[in-house]
Amino acid sequence: MNFDVIIIGGGLVGASLAAALKQSGLSLALVESQPAPVLTEHQTSDQKKIDQKVEWDSRVYAISPGSRHFLEQSGAWSLLDAARIAPVESMQVYGDTGAELEFSAYQMCVAELACIVENRALQQALWRVLQTQENLTLLHPHRCASLQFAADAATLTLEDGRTLKTNLVVGADGRDSWVREQAGINAAPLDFQQYGVVANFSTELPHRDIAYQWFQPDGILALLPLPGNRVSMVWAVNPEMSARLLKITPEELCAEVAIASFKTLGNLQLITPPAAFPLHMLILPKISAPRVALIGDAAHNMHPLAGQGVNVGFRDARQLAHILLDRGAQSNCGAAQLLHRYERKRKEDIYTMQTMTYGLKHLFNNDIPLLRAMRNFGLGATNRIVPLKKMLMQRALN
Repeated sequence: MNFDVIIIGGGLVGASLAAALKQSGLSLALVESQPAPVLTEHQTSDQKKIDQKVEWDSRVYAISPGSRHFLEQSGAWSLLDAARIAPVESMQVYGDTGAELEFSAYQMCVAELACIVENRALQQALWRVLQTQENLTLLHPHRCASLQFAADAATLTLEDGRTLKTNLVVGADGRDSWVREQAGINAAPLDFQQYGVVANFSTELPHRDIAYQWFQPDGILALLPLPGNRVSMVWAVNPEMSARLLKITPEELCAEVAIASFKTLGNLQLITPPAAFPLHMLILPKISAPRVALIGDAAHNMHPLAGQGVNVGFRDARQLAHILLDRGAQSNCGAAQLLHRYERKRKEDIYTMQTMTYGLKHLFNNDIPLLRAMRNFGLGATNRIVPLKKMLMQRALN
């Protein structure tokens, strides 16, 4: 089995790369260790109304306009149920002493700053595209056994004994990437000593398509709009508080989140049980090696406070797809000059977002009085300088 490109990992970023290459003329394989998402049949408008009763996914993403355009090009975005997507028309950020910073779609001259989409829905839409893609071989659920590199090709052996050869291996297999390990690209992740606690709530008051974020001495709380009077919470807290939030009753959790958000949306009612995941940052010395390119969480991790993790991953996939589609007379997708170009194009964006999120996390999770005064003064000052706000938002819109 010979392929131009083998993508290992069929999550959002890996699937989006495969979909972006459907008109490339390249022979592709996608290897995923988990079963494919369960795909529901196409639904009528009445069925979609009924489906509003389906439990909301507690893991959601703020998809930037640039990422939305990327997904539209592959055909995945049109397969999403618009009734379960919420636009973010403005974002209100609060410091821990009353300072405020507001971003608005109106100021940026765009329809919305982002769209809030459920993880499950996006996975299903991308896999619908993949299952009809003529130049793609889907191998799932299959686990990888070994990966060997030679001057002219890479050889992947699956646990069932099948052997696949390719010019380029793309590692899209997440934070604990097996591909990254096989390629010898190593770095120890930085443990933020925080967990992201997620849950969904119905709200007493309308959110008006506003995303809220509160920087607090003991954590960072965000409430993201969902359709109707619903919000999705991401609360970055220390391990002890995370464990406590998962143990308390739904009523206690609702009361605590309402107080922490200053009753901005009134009383809350829990609609999905809370879950938690550890927060890390991974900075790699490089994101490519001979015949290997890394994308998504295999290439970087960052704090979720800016909601940019998945968007940075989509930008990886978008850039790599562009390079492979625009490779000219170069027939070898794993050629060193193509991989160097990919590395060079992505380095600044990745490091900028990692540096920004790392700096903000440590700046606000700090009790030094002088720092507290400076950070809140900076937040308020930034809010008054519209050109500066536009510059800060421009990258996040890509």
